[in-house]
Amino acid sequence: MLEEVEGWLTRRSWSCADRPLEQLLAAGDGGPHRGSVSVVLPALNEAATVGDIVRVIRRELMEKVRLVDELVVIDSGSTDATAEVARRAGARVIRRDAILPRIPAVPGKGEVLWRSLLVTGGDIVCFIDADLKDFSADFVSGIVGPLLTDPSVQFVKAMYDRPLGDTAGQGGRVTELVARPLLNLHWPQLAGFVQPLGGEYAVRRSLLEQLPFPVGYGVELGLLVDALHTVGLDALGQVDVGVRKHRHQDGQALGRMAAAIYRTAQLRLSRGHLVRPSLTQFERGEHGFVPHTYPVDTEERPPMREIEEYVSSRAA
Repeated sequence: MLEEVEGWLTRRSWSCADRPLEQLLAAGDGGPHRGSVSVVLPALNEAATVGDIVRVIRRELMEKVRLVDELVVIDSGSTDATAEVARRAGARVIRRDAILPRIPAVPGKGEVLWRSLLVTGGDIVCFIDADLKDFSADFVSGIVGPLLTDPSVQFVKAMYDRPLGDTAGQGGRVTELVARPLLNLHWPQLAGFVQPLGGEYAVRRSLLEQLPFPVGYGVELGLLVDALHTVGLDALGQVDVGVRKHRHQDGQALGRMAAAIYRTAQLRLSRGHLVRPSLTQFERGEHGFVPHTYPVDTEERPPMREIEEYVSSRAA
């Protein structure tokens, strides 16, 4: 590990206990670094978990105390009761396709995160995955804490243990097999991030609006790499929030995720073009193995500050 990264780990890695809620609230009472906080949950068929997450954030961080200013669920085409469950729990729910309709939406998590900037107003935007179980408000307060108390911090990722079923530490398979090797080999300054692909992170809007957003699974790696190049390593940080429990995907879905992440890295390394941006996987059928070919996410949305509607809404 680079000596620079070892020093960064000491300076920019924290626990959520390092900034008690009272300290964060004091920063909001006329403190020099206080900014409004928007929490965004991208959701696709997460009726089983989204309601509990919304209720915890509303109760702990909007009603008992006023740390979060708005809570928005962006529904990207759920076929279950995700939208209704989130609405009943107290979130503002917006359909992905209703945001910036002049640009047709494409499937993908990054697409939802990018569009969320148009319908939120917080100076700090906190993204939380909607499939988390046993959710704690520390996931939000922990990662917005450094941004509320230190003006030099721009981007904060959550770090945590990721069990796979009952086995500790075996979650994050794409992180260990794809993302971590890529970062260590090509962006060694980012080798200190414990969960580089984690979906829980908080960023200053002023930085997010400068960054392109890969539309699919590559969004977390893309934003992290581009943030490094835009504001430098010392503006990035991470906070330990404990344990993350969530729905795990099967091996085939993880393969597609890995291909998208590799593509995102490849674009940033060369800005070149894949000869064949697709991934073929195999499943055993009645007469042997059957190939299934999937497109690899290759599209990216431009920095939001280049979108006329966004610029106009921020100027209003």
